Amino acid sequence: MKAVSIKNPGGSEALEIQEKPIPEAKEGQLLVKVKASAINRTDIMTRENKQLSKPYPILGVEVAGVVIENNNVNHKELVPGTRVAGLVNHGGYAEYVAMPSDRAIIIPDNMSDEEAAAIPEVFLTAYQTLYWLGNLKPEETVLIHAGASGVGTAVIQLAKKMTKAQVIVTAGSDEKLQFCKELGADKLINYKEEEFDQIVLDYTKQKGVDLILDFIGASYWKKNFNSIKTDGRWIVIGVLGGAIVENVNLGMLLQKRITLKGTLLTPRSDEYKAQLTNEFIENVMPYFEKKLIKPIVDTIFMLEDVAKAHRYMEESKNTGKIILKIKE
Repeated sequence: MKAVSIKNPGGSEALEIQEKPIPEAKEGQLLVKVKASAINRTDIMTRENKQLSKPYPILGVEVAGVVIENNNVNHKELVPGTRVAGLVNHGGYAEYVAMPSDRAIIIPDNMSDEEAAAIPEVFLTAYQTLYWLGNLKPEETVLIHAGASGVGTAVIQLAKKMTKAQVIVTAGSDEKLQFCKELGADKLINYKEEEFDQIVLDYTKQKGVDLILDFIGASYWKKNFNSIKTDGRWIVIGVLGGAIVENVNLGMLLQKRITLKGTLLTPRSDEYKAQLTNEFIENVMPYFEKKLIKPIVDTIFMLEDVAKAHRYMEESKNTGKIILKIKE
C-alpha cells in the first residue's frame, strides 16, 4: 500500500510516499480502507522531531474509511462495509490502517468521508478541553484563541450548541473572524489590530472570562492573565507563540486563584481515548446527525500532495480542517 513517512526529520520536503505492507488487524482492532485523513499540528511536530527513532512512523492520527475486517468480538456491529472514523496511533496517511475498534465512530449517512475525517482529532480535543478539563458550565464565558483553526471551529460550535456559553474568539483576519461569527461566536477580536485583553474586560464588564482555551502560549501570557476571571480556568493546548515565559510572577496565579492546565490528546493512553470517544459518540454525534454541528473542511489535498498540505498548515492559511484524500 501507499503510505506517507519521512526520509529524515525536517521540513515538509522530508515527507515521502513509500510502499508499506498492509497492516494486520490484531485482536481488538479493525482493518480500515482509508478514504480520507487530515493534517494536524501533531503531525508536523512528529515530522520535525530530531529524537524520532527509526523505523520512522507512518504519519497521521485520524482517518475516515470503510471496515475491511473486524477482529473484536465485542463490537460485532462493525461489519465489513461499515463507514467509520476515529483516532489512530499514527498510520493515518495511508491506504489502509489498523485501528482500535473501541475508537470507531460510525459515520452518519448524510456525511462525506472528507467531512468525517475532519471530526476525530479536533472535536475530541475540543470536547475534552471544554468539558473534561475546562468544566465549562451553561452560560459561562469562554475565550478561544485561534478561533478559525480546526480545534477553534469545533470549540465554538460545542460551546454554543451544547452549553449556550458566551464565546469570544481571536483570529488574525476579518475573513476568519466573520467565519467564526457564522459558527456562533459572540465577540470577535482581530489580535493583529486590537489589544484582546482590553476588549475582553470591556465585554465582560471588567470581570474577565471563566475559561480560556490557549493555543498560543508565551506571547499571550500576560494578556491572558488580564483576561481571566478570579477562580477562572485556563487550558493550554498549544504553544504557537512560544513555550518559554520569562519573568513569570506566580503571585498573579495565586491572587486570582487560577486553575492552569496543559494538555495534548495524541500521547494519551488507549483507554483514555476510547472512553473519550464513547462519551463523544453519546453526547455529540446526535448533533452531527441533525446537522446542528458540522465538521469544517477548508481544503482537500490528494495524498500525493501531502507536502503542500503541510506547508498550507504551517502558513496558517486554513479556516477549519485540511484533508488528505486517498485515491480509490
